[in-house]
Amino acid sequence: MIVDGIEDEEKWLAEGIAAIQQNAFFMLRAVDSDNLREALKYSAQMLSELRTSKLSPHKYFELYMRAFDELRKLELFFKDESRHGVPVSDLYELVQHAGNVLPRLYLLCTVGSVYIKSKEASCKDLLKDLVEMCRAVQHPIRGLFLRSYLCQVTRDKLSDIGPEYEGVDDFVMDAVDFVLQNFTEMNKLWVRLQHQISGLQGPVRVKEKREKERNELRDLVGKNLHILSQIEGVDLEMYRDTVLPRILEQIVNAKDELAQHYLMDCIIQVFPDEYHLQTLDILLAACPQLQPTVDIKTVLSQLMERLSNYAASSMEVLPEFLQVEAFAKLNNAIGKVIEVQVDMPIVGAITLYTSLLMFTLRVHPDRLDYVDLVLGACVRKLSGKPKLEDSRATKQIIALLSAPLDKYNDAVTALTLSNYPRIMDYLDNDTNKIMAMVIIQNILKNYTCISTADQVEALFELIKGLIKDIDGSPVDELDEEDFKEEQNSVARLIHMLYNDDPDEMLKIICTVQRHIMSGGQRRLPFTVPPLVFSALKLVRRLQGQDGEADGEEAPASPKKIFRLMNQTIDALSFVPSPDLALRLYLQCAEAASDCDLEPMAYEFFTQAFILYEEDIADSKAQFTAIHLIIGTLQRMNVFGVENRDTLTHKATGYSAKLLKKADQCRAVYACSHLFWVDDHDGSRDGERVLLCLKRSLRIANAAQQMASVTRGSSGPVTLFVEILNKYLYFFEKGNPQVPTSAIQGLVELIRTEMQSDTSTTDLATAAFFSSTLRYIQYQKQKGGVMGEKYDPVKL
Repeated sequence: MIVDGIEDEEKWLAEGIAAIQQNAFFMLRAVDSDNLREALKYSAQMLSELRTSKLSPHKYFELYMRAFDELRKLELFFKDESRHGVPVSDLYELVQHAGNVLPRLYLLCTVGSVYIKSKEASCKDLLKDLVEMCRAVQHPIRGLFLRSYLCQVTRDKLSDIGPEYEGVDDFVMDAVDFVLQNFTEMNKLWVRLQHQISGLQGPVRVKEKREKERNELRDLVGKNLHILSQIEGVDLEMYRDTVLPRILEQIVNAKDELAQHYLMDCIIQVFPDEYHLQTLDILLAACPQLQPTVDIKTVLSQLMERLSNYAASSMEVLPEFLQVEAFAKLNNAIGKVIEVQVDMPIVGAITLYTSLLMFTLRVHPDRLDYVDLVLGACVRKLSGKPKLEDSRATKQIIALLSAPLDKYNDAVTALTLSNYPRIMDYLDNDTNKIMAMVIIQNILKNYTCISTADQVEALFELIKGLIKDIDGSPVDELDEEDFKEEQNSVARLIHMLYNDDPDEMLKIICTVQRHIMSGGQRRLPFTVPPLVFSALKLVRRLQGQDGEADGEEAPASPKKIFRLMNQTIDALSFVPSPDLALRLYLQCAEAASDCDLEPMAYEFFTQAFILYEEDIADSKAQFTAIHLIIGTLQRMNVFGVENRDTLTHKATGYSAKLLKKADQCRAVYACSHLFWVDDHDGSRDGERVLLCLKRSLRIANAAQQMASVTRGSSGPVTLFVEILNKYLYFFEKGNPQVPTSAIQGLVELIRTEMQSDTSTTDLATAAFFSSTLRYIQYQKQKGGVMGEKYDPVKL
């Protein structure tokens, strides 16, 4: 075996090729002259070059191919008896007088193929003679290539046994025996060569080269199985009774890891899938007998993939019992392999169960009991072990758990599998979250509706890694973007929980509320809002129902839901997230108003004002909050005079206490809408509207004076223009407390301020004022009632 001296090896190869070319030249010249003796002489000399032991398998292959090409030409000469004048039977004897055994056997194989084709002798005897004589060469490399040549020159005679071979008794069986015997001998040579290669030492580069050469020689052995599969007479019965048992016997007896893995893979690849399905018990029985180091998971995974594809495409013609038996046999075989190979890594076992699950989902999609059975077997394998940390194993677990989701496109189906959540318990926290995201994305993608509280309970148990901290893992360690993506997915999921029955829907809301309340303060701003809006949808469905009964068993009612939401939103004040809590309180207040529940609406407003007073300190947040309060209160019609006065007084008071004068002004004139509501009688108080407008005007004046003191200029008159527009609004609405004189005076005030030397009127304010004046002019010119009202205003 050559392990070093690459330059020397190249030199020896070049010398060998040169000698082959030289002898081939004289051989072909003798062939052209129909000189059999000279042709045999030079062909033997040419083939003597294959006796070398100096070349590696890869280089030897190059030398062999040069000789092979020349032997094909010689074979054509042997076929034409009219040229050399010697009967093929005599020629078969003649070539056996060659001096060296290797050239003699190459020539014997070449003539033997011609002899078989001529049908002048028993095919059985010739094939047996050839395969037995090749035993004379036991050098691994030379023997493998010699037997490979024997396969090559006889394969066309074996694969076609039609009319040409009629009358030849049991030719199919003879051909099978020949190929199997040749396969057996080649397998022995290959295993011996592998042991020789494995025992050699060398650098990484040399080891990689050996691995490549080993694969090239492996394919020579596998060629026998390919030829065997091409013999037309090898039917299912012969394959089951003869071919497969003998091949498996050789594989098991080889006791070589690489040989066993490769040859098992060859069987799966070259023979029909129908044969595998019918002989599954025989093939699987050999698996536990293989070497413990054989990558049996890959072999069985390929087998199950092929079987599932075949079964799925032939579902209509395959008997049901065959499909059921296939699952039972595969499940049993995997169990035995895992039991025998005690050192099999956990990733190997999980991969096998994943492949079996894929097969089950493909062949038995309606048998959820089979699916759960596979998951249960995986649970038993994982039992007693700590949470998985091997990335390859966790990747396979994700594939295992994702398979039912991808098959059924319905997460509800996965929720019915008792072993599904048990497997997730063996995942580490990060992988658990990944799987939870897979489940949620599947639900969102397929618009799956989770419609019962029990299903929600089971679902939230599966995705608990996203809803709360597991085993004390702190949420603060998470990447901010990843955390937001996870929680937004949970929020979207909550909207997929729905049932037409109000009582069941309330149970769903209660179940979600119980889970998200344990999620920690950081998650609540993401999960509480969708829960509240889901509850408000239910409230609007129940609008008009009193529902005085209380307790868990009481029927769903708006009051019951509002009490639950009050508790839920209150949790946001501890996050703290007062802005969000205030918005949700106002949403609930408006919903309570629609249900004509004044006490509930007042309570929600009370909570909103408490949040405003105690928790909202930022001036911008206060300005936004007071506008939300004013807008919500203005739309509500449920309050009596006393409650409404209390709330409007609060809103007006808080508006006047804002930090910035401009914010005060805008909030106060916004409060004017609280006293003039078009849609409801008894909600029009012109005097209080005017009070709000006058108060906002005083605040605007104060802002101008403050700007004059601090900056030396009176500042922009934007606030005055905004107040003018409010005057116009209430003037057109028919408020008798807003006379044209007030509008006239405000127009003149703005003009005076804009023309003042200390004014800093900006272009936007000037455009705003001009637009307002054009509107007044338009109303004056339009005529009618409104035109008459505007007529006293002088522009």
